[in-house]
Amino acid sequence: MKTITSECVSYGHPDKLADQISDAILDELREYDPLVKAGIEVMIKDNIVVLGGEISVRADVVINYDEIIKRVIANAGYTSANG
Repeated sequence: MKTITSECVSYGHPDKLADQISDAILDELREYDPLVKAGIEVMIKDNIVVLGGEISVRADVVINYDEIIKRVIANAGYTSANG
């Protein structure tokens, strides 16, 4: 017997935001280095976002993580007034 499970969370849920942030970081890195290797972990609690993991990319690639995180959170509809 097979058991199939799935997770369903609403738009703006911290798990979904975490996935969107890691995807956006990887997309940005791939713009500069298509051969990037990354294991990106994002943890969100209240008003704190923690990034972890490892990235292997060309030495000259520098991205603004704060800007990417803020853009994803703003696109999800969050503001300083609502969280």
